Amino acid sequence: MLTGGLGGAIVACSVAWAADGILQKSASQAALSALPPPANLSPAKVALGERLFHDPVLSGREKLSCSACHDLNTGGTVRLRRTIGYDGQIHAFNAPTIFNVGNNYRLGWRGRFTSLAVQNEAVLKDPGLMAANWTMLLSRLTDDPGYLAVFRQIYGVPPSRETVLDALVTFQMSLATPNAPFDRFLMGDKGALTPVEKEGYRLFVEYGCVSCHQGANIGGNMFQIFGVFGPPDAEELSMPSDLDRRLQAPDGEESVFRVPSLRNVEVTAPYFHDGSAATLRDAIAIMGRSQLGRKLPQSDIANLEAFLKSLTGEYNGKRLSAVVTETVR
Repeated sequence: MLTGGLGGAIVACSVAWAADGILQKSASQAALSALPPPANLSPAKVALGERLFHDPVLSGREKLSCSACHDLNTGGTVRLRRTIGYDGQIHAFNAPTIFNVGNNYRLGWRGRFTSLAVQNEAVLKDPGLMAANWTMLLSRLTDDPGYLAVFRQIYGVPPSRETVLDALVTFQMSLATPNAPFDRFLMGDKGALTPVEKEGYRLFVEYGCVSCHQGANIGGNMFQIFGVFGPPDAEELSMPSDLDRRLQAPDGEESVFRVPSLRNVEVTAPYFHDGSAATLRDAIAIMGRSQLGRKLPQSDIANLEAFLKSLTGEYNGKRLSAVVTETVR
């Protein structure tokens, strides 16, 4: 499933068996694993990449930053159905979360990128996104005494295409959110999940959600048709971005998307590539109809939602917030 929802009745004591023993075993069989810590990264490069990530200097008109679409305070995305670029242009896709991006083999909704550096460069140069070019960017960074000094200190050279991309990628690789309750459960803490969350996990396995949402990121590494048993009623909007156009699927593959990671899904509304589901429960119900061909009972939706909320991890030692401070539009 792409998202999930929970709430409802629990089969109290009888659920414990499933979670504590059999579910831990099934996690291994289904290739689910706890989120690994980020690789040993240079703190200086991480700090430089973070500065660049939040700096509008990387955009053509110096009005947008990477964080404009990937806000670390709102789950690594924004509370918009689709992101908005220059001149109010609405992009084709909802912004995927940037958290744990280093664990995804495929990147973006169409999964056309396998390299963070290549994807970052495409975003920087796209006229509908950051609308920049290397001559412009490197001139700005070199003319800034602060940036010039830091690049020379870290890389031994002035800013270059390679060093800018390296700093951005290094920062993005650091955006891991470990220590979710489900991670602690997989590592042997039987009390890390509540009975409701354990029942939701049992349903997640039994419904077959785990067949697509697997691995340490619980998704992110394979493709699937969205609408196996019927169209999810997604809207179609214009795609002013060159990158949007390049990411369109070949004829006959319009409904094929990269299966997204479910980590931190509690805090990344709205859902799906088009942002068409406003709540986690809505998304779970849609997935039941479109991917499983069945109407899920409200009790199952509630339990699945509880399990999915157990996937919310910590960034810099603090649990990601589920508080929505912006209106979903």
